[in-house]
Amino acid sequence: MMTETRTDRSLLLAVGEGDRSALHELYNRHAPWLMFRLRRRCSDTGMVEEVVQDTFIAVWRKADTYTGAGEVGAWMWGIAIRRLVDHLRRTRNLEPLREDRSATVVSAEDQVLVGVEFGDLAGAIDRLSPELRAVVQATLVDGLTMKEASQLLGIPTGTVKTRMMRARARLREELA
Repeated sequence: MMTETRTDRSLLLAVGEGDRSALHELYNRHAPWLMFRLRRRCSDTGMVEEVVQDTFIAVWRKADTYTGAGEVGAWMWGIAIRRLVDHLRRTRNLEPLREDRSATVVSAEDQVLVGVEFGDLAGAIDRLSPELRAVVQATLVDGLTMKEASQLLGIPTGTVKTRMMRARARLREELA
């Protein structure tokens, strides 16, 4: 007896209609790689697990907001990374104040993530076409190689390189 494997898009549509088994299947399919990638950005395993849970709660609640542009995995990664930034920001605010604040060193990656989320770069990235934005997020923000980005986005590596070149040119114009 053969079972039909549903695509991520069909699963997400089913989740939007309240299908819990579809959410379970998406979780089983995507949670492991989300955990792996988030652990590369945060060493707190408990926080990473909480972020993944929050991500799938958001997927459950907002499945109907997926526009179909790009891969479902890339859409979920966008949710996950924003959740991680939110968690990092909250925990940083709960730390007791130290006398010597100059001794605190914020990682470059955290600074870039906050800048990408709220700075001039965020607006410039948001104004890119969805195709260019997905490539920028996968390569620059998420740190994927061109090959990994092509696999995640479901497009050839050459297309990723071309879109990245176009995105860089547009961002240079916007930020100049």
